Amino acid sequence: MSYPISSQPQAAQGYATSSTSQWNSEVMDCCEDMGICLCGAFVPCILACKVASDYGECCCLPFLGGTVLAMRTGIRERHHIPGTICNDCVCLTFCGPCTLCQLAREVKIRK
Repeated sequence: MSYPISSQPQAAQGYATSSTSQWNSEVMDCCEDMGICLCGAFVPCILACKVASDYGECCCLPFLGGTVLAMRTGIRERHHIPGTICNDCVCLTFCGPCTLCQLAREVKIRK
């Protein structure tokens, strides 16, 4: 014997909140950490390898084209930092060493 359906189940409405944060330092705050600043100025390839390693990727990743841009975008997404890929690209194109230093400081602080 079947019973008539008297009510339909209702979906619960839950709202996901995502908290946003900001960069812990600006792109031009290079002198905030002199060790990172000097490494970024004189041997940026080593600093990029360290950032990739600290980010959880292979240390050789920065030697592939476009991967530093991908790391910056990934760090922004992982920590809910507002921004755009276009902004990331502009920062890396015109202020590459300073942007790399910012990434290193950010990974170091959030580690």
